[in-house]
Amino acid sequence: MNVVVYDTHDFEQEYLEKANVNSYPVTFLPFRLTPQTALLSKGAKVVAIFGNDDASSEVIEILFNNGVRYIALRSAGFNHVDILKAKELGMKVANVPSYSPYSVAEHTITLIMALNRKLIKAHNRVSDLNFSLSGLVGFDMNGKTVGVIGTGKIGSVLTKILYGFGCNILAYDIKPDSTLTTKYNVEYVTKEELFKNSDIIVLLAPLNPNTKYIINEESIAMMKDGVMLVNTSRGGLIDTKALIKALKNGKFHSVGLDVYEFEQGLFHYDFSNTVVQDDMIARLLTFPNVLITSHQAFLTSDAIENISTSTFESIHQWDTIGSAKNELW
Repeated sequence: MNVVVYDTHDFEQEYLEKANVNSYPVTFLPFRLTPQTALLSKGAKVVAIFGNDDASSEVIEILFNNGVRYIALRSAGFNHVDILKAKELGMKVANVPSYSPYSVAEHTITLIMALNRKLIKAHNRVSDLNFSLSGLVGFDMNGKTVGVIGTGKIGSVLTKILYGFGCNILAYDIKPDSTLTTKYNVEYVTKEELFKNSDIIVLLAPLNPNTKYIINEESIAMMKDGVMLVNTSRGGLIDTKALIKALKNGKFHSVGLDVYEFEQGLFHYDFSNTVVQDDMIARLLTFPNVLITSHQAFLTSDAIENISTSTFESIHQWDTIGSAKNELW
């Protein structure tokens, strides 16, 4: 059961090696899975891929022709995988459905508080020996209305934290969780009500045809002037062009992004010595009220360990019983 790990990063390799308790032969590749690099899977039965890898129909066919029969995702999301093509070819795909909801929820709060209390600006100012407080006024979280779109595992943890802050919590989800209403006074409302009444809006929904561009010109127009928007889920939930337009018009108090619509091939890589060709990310970086992190909300030692362990558990289950508990169908 040879394994090829694509898009391997320094921060995770030691965890993956430790999780390989059954000593499967593993080749770690530092670059993304693409139609070109897919050829390097020859001889492997399993490929383990990350969120930026390309598992489109074309790539999956190349993998299959090389003898690959299993795709282990080192992520919860699978919108970068052509599941129908894999199923058509009889290939098995497994994800990591719950590696650490706390890591993402806590990073979400970190973005909210950094934007609210203007921590980046404050740090830069003090580094220049400027100890003035002008322009650094924030607001109390207590009593603010936070709209949470998506109350799955991560959203549930986030509502618990927000409840501790004393926030009023509105939520939108196709499957409302009554326990959150009981425990944390979460009020489930329509999307429209959430947009209109929230001081802070957080996106924690998966990316699918129903959620793509849930933040667009129309929904932005419904929001309060001076609203804060934070996305730690999937970049495709936001129409970036509409977001930039609204930022230029002063609609938002601030925007926190751990994900970006066109992050594939950009996030997780070092372009510090080159010129990034993506004009939209360049424009977003010019706004003083926009804070961007490079899809790192998951990045805690606990989460990486869980991802690595789950990945190799799936591989071992495929090897021994032919199916994995985290298969996507």
